[in-house]
Amino acid sequence: MTDTLTTTRSPGEAFVSALTASGADVEVRLRTALPATFPLAATRPRYTVRHLLKTREVDGPTAYLREEHRGSDTSGTSYASTPEARFTTSLATAEITTLTASLSIPAELTSNPAMLATVIDHRLVVRLCTEENDALLNGSSDGVLPGIRTLPALRRIEQSVDIERAASETCALVEETGGSCDGIVTHPRLYWELVRLGQLTRLNEAGVRVSRTRMLPTNEAIFADFRAAFTLMDTMDSAIGLRRGAGTGGQDLLWASVRLGLAVHLPQHVVTRTVC
Repeated sequence: MTDTLTTTRSPGEAFVSALTASGADVEVRLRTALPATFPLAATRPRYTVRHLLKTREVDGPTAYLREEHRGSDTSGTSYASTPEARFTTSLATAEITTLTASLSIPAELTSNPAMLATVIDHRLVVRLCTEENDALLNGSSDGVLPGIRTLPALRRIEQSVDIERAASETCALVEETGGSCDGIVTHPRLYWELVRLGQLTRLNEAGVRVSRTRMLPTNEAIFADFRAAFTLMDTMDSAIGLRRGAGTGGQDLLWASVRLGLAVHLPQHVVTRTVC
């Protein structure tokens, strides 16, 4: 069945309304992006990678303009001497893939709809958020999503510096190719070091969002003009399902999926940095 969410009903509540006592497998399709529905995101400022990107609703594979970098990364003092004066353009296509996360649950949980809805909204959806972070940063297993931190055309700095120096130097370096550094992705270890140093507040004041995730090495940070460099192609097509007895140890298996793609407009607006 297909369900259009309302502001008064969560994905978990939409799913449990479709459960029957027959013991059959269940699948509910939802006109929403499930990773964007995680309820705790409304009350704490933890950004996922999705939050750094601009988003476009699409029906399927979508063409977009890609700009390629040629020559020096360093800008001069006239337009003719800027890197973007030498960019070349081409049309590319953002293909669509399906990301899925799952959770084994005791079969008895299906007899408690309120608890099951909470488990879906808080525990299953957060797993899908982690899967989405992984795919956007490292690429999807089918190769459809390219992976932001593995793009061949991004700039890499292997020289290790402390996070405070890295933040100031690398945000400026992003802008040498005509971008405006609007986001950083770090491991939680580096994120909380930014908090300790008071750097996070200053970055927020400068309009730079910082996303933390375990889906990259502890000593790596990604700096980018994320909104110019990428578009998250969102089909608003998600699903939640239950397969009876298919989980670990014969438990029931809850699963959730989302269908999306990623357009890479300006990979040269991304810099990865090793941080000590």
